[in-house]
Amino acid sequence: MLFTIAIRSIAKLVSPTTTLVKPISLASTHLPIPFFIRMSSSSTAPTRPVVISGPSGTGKSTLLKKLFAEHPDTFGFSVSNTTRKPREGEVNGKDYHFSTVEEFKKLIDEDKFIEWAQFSGNYYGTTVKAVKDVLEQGKICLLDIDMQGVKSVKKTDLNARYLFVSPPSIEELRNRLSGRGTETDESLEKRIAAAAGEMEYAQTGAHDLIIVNDDLDRAYAEFKKFILDQ
Repeated sequence: MLFTIAIRSIAKLVSPTTTLVKPISLASTHLPIPFFIRMSSSSTAPTRPVVISGPSGTGKSTLLKKLFAEHPDTFGFSVSNTTRKPREGEVNGKDYHFSTVEEFKKLIDEDKFIEWAQFSGNYYGTTVKAVKDVLEQGKICLLDIDMQGVKSVKKTDLNARYLFVSPPSIEELRNRLSGRGTETDESLEKRIAAAAGEMEYAQTGAHDLIIVNDDLDRAYAEFKKFILDQ
């Protein structure tokens, strides 16, 4: 996963119009989350974030790319936090929320992050506030996150909707991951073990919808319908 995004409470939002956002990205269980935002067609109902999860290799990125291609003018970027120094031309509050390590750790201690990570000596993360800032503009976020991220969002007041993309089976997932040619035996087994845990969690009823991606066109139709139906 190499995406990242943001969220926010919509309890008092009225007449939202939607859009999709995409933030920073790093690849790992604990790395910043991929978020996307889409302009809502509803003028009366409040918008809700959509949390998308599923094991690596289930086709989430493919489904999202198809959605973005079909709605090319409805996506933008959310603002994540980082402790790295601003690069030339970067604007605080627009490109990132730049902060000191002490400020970042304070946010960690206060449970302000949905997910965060340390990468190359710098901290990166997406806060609940960052997503809420987007929603206050009448936008809705899509969060592409792992199982731990799902559990984190459930502890917030974001009133999210939850979608799980599943492979047809663990065996088929293993074949897909092996076919990439990017996994070592060790990394493959780690991904398979993580996938089994995520699929087991999905069976607890944690998600509003589970899509088995054994046919791309059918899976995309269900994927798009769930996201667009607010």
